[in-house]
Amino acid sequence: MSQDIIADALNMIKNAKKARKTNVKIKKISNVLIEILKIMKQEGAIKKYKINSTEKSIEITIGELSECNAIKPRFSVNVKQIEKYRRRYLPSRQLGIVIISTNKGLITHKEAQEEKIGGCLVAYFY
Repeated sequence: MSQDIIADALNMIKNAKKARKTNVKIKKISNVLIEILKIMKQEGAIKKYKINSTEKSIEITIGELSECNAIKPRFSVNVKQIEKYRRRYLPSRQLGIVIISTNKGLITHKEAQEEKIGGCLVAYFY
């Protein structure tokens, strides 16, 4: 395990999906990871997640997901550059979400373009 909790968690979710498992338990959690999971749940990539505060772990039920990954290095982008990175990481225009960290919290690339704010690329999934 490395020091990047987000990258480790997304890799565990991706590997569980490839192994055709529906549940995965992640033993290291952070507030940023929980916010990413909220966005993934809203978009249907995961069905549900349950936080166990005594064990400091989180149990996730995987939904409609093909790929998820952390973006490293975390590029800083302005509104005009979001489309360039969306094309780089997502397979098509209608498919997938890029998660961006802004001064308003973690939001999707669609919300960032609507609100005309830039930020730092964190992760993507489709």
